[in-house]
Amino acid sequence: MDNVDLVAVVDVNRKNAEDIAKKFGTKAYLNYKDLFGKVDAVSIVTPTPLHFAVGMDFLENDVDLLLEKPMTTTLEQADELIGLAESKGLIVQVGHLERYNKAIAALENLIKNPMFIESHRLGLYKERGTDVSVVLDLMIHDIDIILNFVKSKIKSIHAAGTPVISKLVDIANARIEFENGCVANITASRISTKSERKIRLFQKDAYVSVDFVKREVNIVKQSGKDHSGLIPGMETRKLFFKQGDALEDELKDFVKSVIKREAPEVSGRVGRDALKVALTIVECIDSRNRRLAS
Repeated sequence: MDNVDLVAVVDVNRKNAEDIAKKFGTKAYLNYKDLFGKVDAVSIVTPTPLHFAVGMDFLENDVDLLLEKPMTTTLEQADELIGLAESKGLIVQVGHLERYNKAIAALENLIKNPMFIESHRLGLYKERGTDVSVVLDLMIHDIDIILNFVKSKIKSIHAAGTPVISKLVDIANARIEFENGCVANITASRISTKSERKIRLFQKDAYVSVDFVKREVNIVKQSGKDHSGLIPGMETRKLFFKQGDALEDELKDFVKSVIKREAPEVSGRVGRDALKVALTIVECIDSRNRRLAS
């Protein structure tokens, strides 16, 4: 990328570190603390329980952060990271990758005051990510997208879920009611036989359906014309999107924020908002499961 040098990569696995460093012509380290004094910014993609400790160490050494989602495992940790970053004028960006999906970006000017949202995010089982619940692993992507579109305080949350393979919840459903009347129904699973990532949004003048896997958006919208189409008074459109690189776009946004000293699209506070909802859903599921087991 322009305006940035890849100073080093760090991995506790020596072979991983050396292989990647060789591939990209950079240095390899086994301990992230070896980067102190050598870098202006870092991308932290450790297991979630390590985000807080690693992130705090870098902030204390005046390094800007791009933290993989979820940013931390508790709100207290998130608040401490944000507080330290703001006191030192440092950048904290959270890796909610779907914000950089071209389909979601295309909806920014279309979605206005949605009243019902339904999302499904189903994936094949992978060991990576099972250090947290599927709510924090997968569902949090859709939580962030929904919060960005609805922009209203939450009135209530109801949720159900269960562990299937791992010790933590592997499949979950949540129903979120917002104070403005919008209702969101969110399902996430990491034990599916196929990958499915869809979201449907209903508002007064339109219905929008997004298929992330097929990179396809279907729009049914009021046309203002009196015609005898499939749905009278409505026009239908289908948009297709080429395969983009959301990770590259996310990294470029981070680099721009670091250079210009401006807040990224997904700031630490935005990441905290999604984390708060996700943790509330986790607690709802745990509480429900305890009641059912008693």
